[in-house]
Amino acid sequence: MTIYATVLAGLLFACNNPSENTAGPDNGGNAGQDAKDVKVYVTTSDRSRLFSEESVEFNRPASMSPYIVNLDFDKTYQTVDGFGAAITGATSYNLMQMTPENRTAFLKNVFDKEEGIGSSLIRVSIGASDFPASRVEFTWCDKEGIENFAPHHDDVRYLIPVLKEIYAINPDVKIIGSPWSAPLWMKESASWTSASLKPECYSDYALYFVKWIRYMEEQGFDIYAVTPQNEPLNRGNSMSMYMGWQQQRDFIKQALGPAFREAGLDTKILVFDHNFNYDNVESQQGYPLHIYADPEASRYVAGSAWHSYGGNVSELDQIIYEYPDKEIYFTEASIGAWNYTFENCLVDDFETIFIGTLSRMGKGVTLWNLLLDDKGGPYGSAGACTTCYGAVDVSSSDYKTLTYRTHYYNIAHASKVIRPGAVRIGTDGFELDGLDYLAFRNPDGSVGVIIVNKNREAQTLTFNTDEYSVNYEVPGRSLVSMSWNREK
Repeated sequence: MTIYATVLAGLLFACNNPSENTAGPDNGGNAGQDAKDVKVYVTTSDRSRLFSEESVEFNRPASMSPYIVNLDFDKTYQTVDGFGAAITGATSYNLMQMTPENRTAFLKNVFDKEEGIGSSLIRVSIGASDFPASRVEFTWCDKEGIENFAPHHDDVRYLIPVLKEIYAINPDVKIIGSPWSAPLWMKESASWTSASLKPECYSDYALYFVKWIRYMEEQGFDIYAVTPQNEPLNRGNSMSMYMGWQQQRDFIKQALGPAFREAGLDTKILVFDHNFNYDNVESQQGYPLHIYADPEASRYVAGSAWHSYGGNVSELDQIIYEYPDKEIYFTEASIGAWNYTFENCLVDDFETIFIGTLSRMGKGVTLWNLLLDDKGGPYGSAGACTTCYGAVDVSSSDYKTLTYRTHYYNIAHASKVIRPGAVRIGTDGFELDGLDYLAFRNPDGSVGVIIVNKNREAQTLTFNTDEYSVNYEVPGRSLVSMSWNREK
């Protein structure tokens, strides 16, 4: 994430300047159930309801309502891995400044499957990112020679303890790892910003990934997937490395893929990890498609990862059309002073990122920093975003007072009702501009539905099966999630 990217973000999202209070979720999804059948979670853009929990009863199958949405359990699409945010160096640092009691309470709210929202997918940087704990750039092999690989003290002090606490709460969390830069001695110029990977260092850099994954596994962390480079077309970040599709293709097929195979790793390789518009670089349009077209590289690649700081989510239509067997993940979006209002970002981001990705066969979504301080940090040197917000912000005066922003509620509405392993099912019926919904069947047989209403007016929806229906009036400018468990 960079300052230049924030300008693009302002073009993409219709959000503008900010006022925010410290109101959190009404219950964080922790309230008990009454005797009714269907759990409903509601967040309105006027903040009158903030992930408030309600319940409604089943009705008989509907036949006369004009607002019927039929659920088709026999029509299935992709399996979902989960939703979450990045545990950056900054997030880890802020968490470690909290008292153990407050930190645990916050992490349970985010990751606990029953008492919290059940976030199950996170992203971490391999080495530092533009949000490092101590505001300095580093990798895990800054001294020349891959034999000098060792975990960096910042990650040992901040990241590893936080991940251990997260895994104690939810051991099923999956991690996507992304590097912001290779070690300087592997790059064509000794600069943290831009420069490319030396071809003669492909093997060493592949081994760097293997060593990082092995260390993390030894600590008890599942590295579910990696991307070869965060924002490979971004030359301007405080930590960055340019890697066009030709170089990423060659690195994967010549070094990274064979290294994973030799090490017996099942960690997925996801290509690209950048914007829908390829940063308007003509030669890089369709970046993942070029790598998929090479059989030697493609056999090592599970799919692609995407950011939304430029372009439109509809770019995924062509990607999945040409290679329907390749997976789709959304891995980064941010909010900040350049684009933020609670009202607009709540519904716009959910529609674009969550509905937009999931309706295009997406398997998971991670947003950017889970927790920043009230000054937007800690952040890195020149080129880093200095006006970003976290999904949640914490006051640096007490490391206790929390401000829950829209990305927290976006994650909550998806995570609470769509569990890892859920399968998207078919829906057919009532449609309205500005109103979107998707339905899923969870591994335990329960149904999860997510809804975004961008319109000012409330809208009744009736989700219908052959044996029952669920009726609810969706408030204007709101997110609604629903969950129930009843045999079809």
